[in-house]
Amino acid sequence: MPSITPLRVVHDTGGIDLPGAERAAAQFLEALGIQTDTESLNGTPGRMARAYAELFSPRPFDLTTFPNDEGYDELVLARRIPVRSVCEHHMLPVIGTAHVGYLPGSRILGLSKLARVVEHFAFRPQVQERLTKQVADWLHTHLEPKGVGVVIEAEHTCMTLRGVQATGSSTLTSTLLGTLRHDARSRAEFLSLTGMPT
Repeated sequence: MPSITPLRVVHDTGGIDLPGAERAAAQFLEALGIQTDTESLNGTPGRMARAYAELFSPRPFDLTTFPNDEGYDELVLARRIPVRSVCEHHMLPVIGTAHVGYLPGSRILGLSKLARVVEHFAFRPQVQERLTKQVADWLHTHLEPKGVGVVIEAEHTCMTLRGVQATGSSTLTSTLLGTLRHDARSRAEFLSLTGMPT
């Protein structure tokens, strides 16, 4: 059987202009009445620009899959994958965890790649509902498993630090595809292992 070349996954970061972002950050701070001409603040616009550039630049990775020679047909689940993103409405951090699982078909996935796929979609301005569905849909398309499940629980600092200031609140989203959506026992097993009510 011929080997399958790993899929190289790269997020386009060619549009990043760090000097321009630094100038814009300085103007932004000054417009809010924060002077950046002090010793402790004069490097802040550059640090802001680099921080946001990092938050919007996921690392490239190879989606490495392997033949499912043993015919493994039980759930594969990676729990508590760190999620960090930025709310697209306020550009404030979203921090949480993802549980990502799948029922293998003819191929299995290198486990670290589940975390890489989460990072790939999280490292950009996001809403949690879209992020959850993007991860599930992408795995369903590229891995062709029998089922995929993604659960994300996250704190949105746009809600906990400002506005309603709902300190301690978190948001839970899920997407289930294939067997994990349509088969009640498989769905219950996945949700139970992720800690969600079934």
